[in-house]
Amino acid sequence: MDSADLPPAARRALAEAEERRKAAEGNAPLPKELGGRDGPEPVRYGDWERKGLAIDF
Repeated sequence: MDSADLPPAARRALAEAEERRKAAEGNAPLPKELGGRDGPEPVRYGDWERKGLAIDF
């Protein structure tokens, strides 16, 4: 699908997303967390696991 076939709102959204991607490329990476948890990020996956127990938010 060509971008010319899209409605104006969709073209604006694509342009804004491209601007955000370009801005994010210039950002420095976040510093490594010291003393943090190993494995998947619990906030991203929606639950915390500690000593075999999973606690949902």
